[in-house]
Amino acid sequence: MSIGISDTPAPQGVARAFWASFALASVVFHLGLVFSGLVPNLVSRPVHLIFVLPWVLVWGRQGMALWSGLALCALGVASAAWVALSHDTLADQYGFLEGDVQVWIAAVLICVVLEAARRAIGWPLPLVALAALLYGLFGQHIPGRFGHSGTPVESFLGTLTIAEGGLWGTLTAVSVNVVAIFVIFGAVLNAGEAGQGFMNVAAAAAGRLRGGAAKVSVLSSALFGSISGSASANVASTGAITLPAMERLGYPKRIAAAVEAVASSGGQIMPPLMGAGAFVMVELTGVPYTGIMAAAALPALLYFWAVWIGIDGYARRFDLRGLAKEDRPEARAVLITSGFFLVPFGVLLWGMFGLNVTPQYAACLAIMAAAVLLLIGADLRFDVKRATQRIEAALMAAGRQVALIGSIIFCASLVIGVLGVTGLGVKITSLILSASGGLLWPSLLLTAIACLVLGMEVPTTAAYVICVSVAGPALIELGLDPLQAHLFVFWYALLSTITPPVCGAVFIASGMIGENWLRVAVTAMALGVGLYLIPLGMVANPDVIGLAESLGPAILAALKVAVGLALISWALVRKKAAALRAAALVSGLGAILWPL
Repeated sequence: MSIGISDTPAPQGVARAFWASFALASVVFHLGLVFSGLVPNLVSRPVHLIFVLPWVLVWGRQGMALWSGLALCALGVASAAWVALSHDTLADQYGFLEGDVQVWIAAVLICVVLEAARRAIGWPLPLVALAALLYGLFGQHIPGRFGHSGTPVESFLGTLTIAEGGLWGTLTAVSVNVVAIFVIFGAVLNAGEAGQGFMNVAAAAAGRLRGGAAKVSVLSSALFGSISGSASANVASTGAITLPAMERLGYPKRIAAAVEAVASSGGQIMPPLMGAGAFVMVELTGVPYTGIMAAAALPALLYFWAVWIGIDGYARRFDLRGLAKEDRPEARAVLITSGFFLVPFGVLLWGMFGLNVTPQYAACLAIMAAAVLLLIGADLRFDVKRATQRIEAALMAAGRQVALIGSIIFCASLVIGVLGVTGLGVKITSLILSASGGLLWPSLLLTAIACLVLGMEVPTTAAYVICVSVAGPALIELGLDPLQAHLFVFWYALLSTITPPVCGAVFIASGMIGENWLRVAVTAMALGVGLYLIPLGMVANPDVIGLAESLGPAILAALKVAVGLALISWALVRKKAAALRAAALVSGLGAILWPL
């Protein structure tokens, strides 16, 4: 996989001024869309691509990669600008390209998007998109049920590039209108004292407990993950503090790394951001954002509960002590630094539930509050140089992260576009139904395997979108509520963060502490057992995701699942008699899978 654009060293001089100005323009554009009213989709979405391509194709490149990136960027920006400037005319073409020039522009857009995704995240997702495109172009030559009747090239490429059925479809709408806003929010928070505030609150709350350093990792990763939405970013940021602390206190390296990998993976299922998945889910299910957050809240808490129980078991087994008093933050530091994330989060919640504005509008208000807090530090002093550095860091991080997610979304949009044009999604749905004999649980197993395999190759959000597009209709037809099906697929798209052979969060954590990744992965799977079982619990006990509709039954169902998870975590972690552990496993599975 190529090096992520967030890992590139910052340039200096004129280049630094250019990129900072470009990042500012990107932030102003995306925030401006929230306040400016209706902007045509064939304007806002191509301009979004214009702000994505330079970061992915040019930023940090050297040699031939730089020159080829500049050429591709120029072609892609010119093609996207043409779509935006010609939006009135293109709307009258109804997705049909007219003339060779338009066909070439469409081909350029698709090729540039594929290459941008390859440079940002590596080969797998672009290869999936390329296979889908080839199927769309030549699938009429495939015999049997998986062939299609064929679509003229002008219509096929036009649907993907000048209509709202491919590059400019619903996924891109989520990226430009919502995800970008919350990514900017996270970048502004992380540029200031909010990250340290997360760590201080976690250390004050759990530092003195048995296995305190590991429990600090769980709490801080849950808090940090609620805004970062990225397992890798979580490991790299919170792990830089928690891993050395655990190693210093004598924690076995495999346990320290596994704790960080598992806790950080939970950030992607923790509202409000959920790795951009929450906003994609809003678009695909039609459920309001607040409804998604309410449905995801209890399962996320159950996940961290299972991790907490597992850590406590390891702490008893290895006599892992908590943080020493001198290593825990003072009450004054906790109080001050916590304000740096509590104030923006308070503004966000006030906007959504007090003013009843859209989540993105509320996030804009929260960004303003967080930006003001960049002017001061934990010492409560205003320092011009420090404030300037933080503002620049926030802008640069926002520009890069919006581009990274955007490159993934644009590439995944091609796959979704092809599924729609060719009807392949319906055919795969029928295959799942026939392979499972029309039974729900075998269909769930097939879907889980597909999510795991695809998640090994592409980012979680993209894996979720592709899997739910082909398997979601089958699960819904077999009786699952749409939101239930989407959450099931979303959780299992996350399996690959800790499950071998490709487990990104484990790789990063084991590398940071210098431990064999396979040993870390085995321990992580035991600690993160909730990731495998809670989606099944959501199917067997649908009240778990019904917090907004029925508080009492939701809490009762969550308590039942929590008991089951505690029994299973205890059985996997503690070295007790085999018969006792087997009884705990069976009882735990029964509590999770047996409906009330």
